[in-house]
Amino acid sequence: MTSGFNLGLNHHLDLPDDVFRQMRDAIYARSGLWFAETSKYLLQKRLSPRARELNFDSFQKYFYFLQYDPRAAAEFDHIFDLVTTNETYFFREPAQLSAFIDEIVPELIAARQVKKVRIWSAGCSSGEEPYTIAMLLTERGYYEQAAFEIFASDINQQVLSKARKGHYRENAFRATTPELREKYFAREADGSWRVVDSIKNKVSFGRLNLYDASRVALLGYLDIIFCRNVIIYFDDSSKKVVVGNFYGRLNVGGYLLLGHSESLISLSSQFKLKHLKNDMVYQK
Repeated sequence: MTSGFNLGLNHHLDLPDDVFRQMRDAIYARSGLWFAETSKYLLQKRLSPRARELNFDSFQKYFYFLQYDPRAAAEFDHIFDLVTTNETYFFREPAQLSAFIDEIVPELIAARQVKKVRIWSAGCSSGEEPYTIAMLLTERGYYEQAAFEIFASDINQQVLSKARKGHYRENAFRATTPELREKYFAREADGSWRVVDSIKNKVSFGRLNLYDASRVALLGYLDIIFCRNVIIYFDDSSKKVVVGNFYGRLNVGGYLLLGHSESLISLSSQFKLKHLKNDMVYQK
């Protein structure tokens, strides 16, 4: 009997089309994350084990739980962890990083003689991006010229936990030189590499839903927002909300850096596209 029960756990629960749409719309309403009809199997595969873990024998019952149970808000947080994909690595998109470190940062320091440059890594996944930012600022000696504050956020609590620990495997270093890895990481007994404390302490992490304007507003005003390869997971309507939240948080003259596959065309006319020597970026 026990083996039969375990065998059943290996099979996904059936996800009827109407329940898929209900689940999808509920996730969308809370996060802005959009799953097209072609994503039905993805939701079924990733959420079936969770539904069974909670002793539901159908997605319909799981959906009722999400609609009416007082524990639903916490459960949606768990769902966001399961359905978001997180693939990144250190020093990703080098042309844009060159624009950031060689052009944007010097401009912000020189133009306004700011006491503190505030940077937000939005959708930071497992932390490679904000740690890259801290390493670049350290390499260029900018911490000796101004104060920097780096805040990194994600909706996925599991990847945030990994980011805070700062332990990484080989695939995170596909664009990292051996010299930088030796300088800013320590080899652990299990073969992983740990970010040194001098870099780790320059980044603060927190869970944040980019769709939630009231929570985003708590960040205060920022000079640079990195949000690379994140808004591709939103539909046009929720993209406009998220980009509007970014615009509201940036100081005048501040920069928004998106992934190279992303654009604000048809989403916002508030930002201007600025052509720098190394890359094109958006500016308020």
